[in-house]
Amino acid sequence: MTGIKLAPERKLMLFSGRAHPELAKEVANELGATLVPTKAFDFANGEIYVRFEESVRGSDAFVIQSHAAPINTWIMEQLIMIDALKRASAKRITVIIPFYGYARQDKKHRGREPISARLMADLFKTAGADRLMCVDLHTSQIQGFFDGPVDHLFALPLLADHVGNRVDRERLTVVSPDAGRVRVADQWTDRLGAPLAIIHKRRDPNVANEVSVHEVVGEVKGRTCVLVDDMIDTGGTICAAAEALFANGAADVIVAATHAVLSGPAVDRLKNSRISEVIVTNSLPIPQERQFDKLTTLSIAPTLARAITEVFEDGSVTSLFEGHG
Repeated sequence: MTGIKLAPERKLMLFSGRAHPELAKEVANELGATLVPTKAFDFANGEIYVRFEESVRGSDAFVIQSHAAPINTWIMEQLIMIDALKRASAKRITVIIPFYGYARQDKKHRGREPISARLMADLFKTAGADRLMCVDLHTSQIQGFFDGPVDHLFALPLLADHVGNRVDRERLTVVSPDAGRVRVADQWTDRLGAPLAIIHKRRDPNVANEVSVHEVVGEVKGRTCVLVDDMIDTGGTICAAAEALFANGAADVIVAATHAVLSGPAVDRLKNSRISEVIVTNSLPIPQERQFDKLTTLSIAPTLARAITEVFEDGSVTSLFEGHG
């Protein structure tokens, strides 16, 4: 037969915003791919301009941008990139958000509050996203905010294996810094074969970022405690939790968290605390001035690259994390 053209082979194209180019380059290296050359700059009034310097028509596009500070700038840039891809006829747009901005605003605690995490999902859908890929969302329910597939990746295997190789597992206790993290901490106990402890705390509703720590539930005396959380923001929760553990006789405290937000006083608090090691991933950029001796940064790039490969090849992302969801 003549006159019939076969559909071209699908083309994986990887795009990066300006928030965390180092992570994007690592992901590209893991994939054996190159980042698509992109022209991006700010106009004098702060508006963002983006243009891709290669054709993206018919491509399987993956747009990576972590929502670092200044968070609203990088969210807007990613939305503009998605819109540009949609209008340039990319076939499928997967939005990779290692750290999902506004994830903590996932429900209404009081009247007249927004649910900003849902608004974020709506913005990405409206911009043209077909699929989201995120790492350790603050709450799993956010997956349901997006009207399309969401690949929820976990840093637990990466973080837990690092801890397991560093400490004597016989003396290890996994600690949840509050009731909301118990499920994740429980998954750590399964992987490391360690007992679980929980810190019961109560926030002061009238003071932002202030936490009152109460009793420790579980055996921590003489043990190496690993405090697990999804993020470290100002460091107040983690440092107060560590003090509570030491007050209850803990021999050592290690902190493991996926996202190193490290706002405001976080670095000074962690440096001056009795915590021996703070283990995080590079889901967010950590500038040189925010790094310190106790900080260990593990790369999430191999995890992202494997997930991208599974999506591109119509494989199973879930199979990468069986037992950790």
